[in-house]
Amino acid sequence: MPVPTDPTEYFSRRTLLRFAPLSLLGLAARSSASTPDGGGGKAKALVLLYMTGGPAQQETFDPKPDAPEGTRGEFKPTATNVTGIQVCEHLPLLAKQADRFAIIRSTWHGSDTHGVGVHYNLTGLKHAPRSAGEPQVDRRDPPCIGAVVRHLRGDRNGLPGAVQLPRQVGDQNNAYWGGQHAGFLGPRFDPLFLHDENWLPGDPLPGLAPASDVGLERQTARTGLLDALQSNRPGASGSDQDFMRFQRQAIDMLQSSAAWKAFRLDDEKPGTLARYGDNRFGRSCLVARRLVEAGVGCVTVPWTFKQSEQNFDTHSKHFPKMKDKLLPTIDRAMAALLDDLTERGLFSETLVGWTGEFGRTPKINGGGGRDHWGRVYSTVLAGGGVKGGQVIGKSTKDGGLPADDAVHVSDFFASMYHALGYTSASAVKDVAGRPHHFVQGRVVARLFE
Repeated sequence: MPVPTDPTEYFSRRTLLRFAPLSLLGLAARSSASTPDGGGGKAKALVLLYMTGGPAQQETFDPKPDAPEGTRGEFKPTATNVTGIQVCEHLPLLAKQADRFAIIRSTWHGSDTHGVGVHYNLTGLKHAPRSAGEPQVDRRDPPCIGAVVRHLRGDRNGLPGAVQLPRQVGDQNNAYWGGQHAGFLGPRFDPLFLHDENWLPGDPLPGLAPASDVGLERQTARTGLLDALQSNRPGASGSDQDFMRFQRQAIDMLQSSAAWKAFRLDDEKPGTLARYGDNRFGRSCLVARRLVEAGVGCVTVPWTFKQSEQNFDTHSKHFPKMKDKLLPTIDRAMAALLDDLTERGLFSETLVGWTGEFGRTPKINGGGGRDHWGRVYSTVLAGGGVKGGQVIGKSTKDGGLPADDAVHVSDFFASMYHALGYTSASAVKDVAGRPHHFVQGRVVARLFE
């Protein structure tokens, strides 16, 4: 595929064909980029690690030691266990596992706006048109990948098909950017969101534990009484039906104590928690492993903090923040997750993705930070049939544009869907029963060769 000198120009030419939802009347307008690929299907589950704020490609998986001063930054690259592949020196644990993951150094979408980037990197699709401002969650939008998985695979083993923890993706200005729920599929397929700033992942779920004086027999009797009362109600409205469905899910949580132990860390060895990191992000990654092991199809783990001073939106003091707070935490947790999945025989059937809304500018600004940059950034995939130990794509010397093998974010998602067994022919139905094809990019074939 030719590399655009300006990815935003390339994007504008292809938007209609690649991102318009497809209805029964629109099947003939499908892009050639969406040719059915046969599906991979090795992955039974996805863990999507989302780095809120937009992590710098230069200080993670695409170091630029030979870039000019003012661009190359303060950190050095480090060798990995794969000859010829280097990552940032502050990712030493992941460097020892490079044979397990593939780095895509040429991912792009062209927008420098948080809300647009969030939607792209949780759905692989463009958000519905907005009149102004950054897109917040909206039922007109395409669904996130977790909602698609829940829609197609359903809930299993008494657990929801998709979960997001420990928080929503947003910052102090925009609490809930678009792309995080089921969009036009309706609330029935929303991931279960576990967002409580006072809750430590792995501890009892807030509000989802039975009262100490209510045993199983008493809870069952109460449920029977509720069902009897609701069966005598006149026809319920749509909102009433949604409420009853959520109420039933809450009751199932209380009664399915065995299944919901997947959210608890009581039976984990103390050394396991230390291995992941005893913090909200590390704990969330450990809970994610427990959830996919218990049958959950998709777990999204956003970065722990919403404040820009504590996430990857490093406009100032970029290097001390990355060195002291951000990189050590993700290095420990992600490396532990890959190790743990491998040791438990789950790696080949669990896809792990790593992304954020975009990358950071080649130039370091006056505040010692890097600004928003959607023209090129790095993403990572591991497990689920992905061939590790390789780098796909290349950015220019200054890390500013794709130099070859440009991978649009829709291609990144097409590849994840391929690993999960879905193709451009796969479809979900909105609340009105209309089909929509959610794979709108090309599978990156080298990931699976």
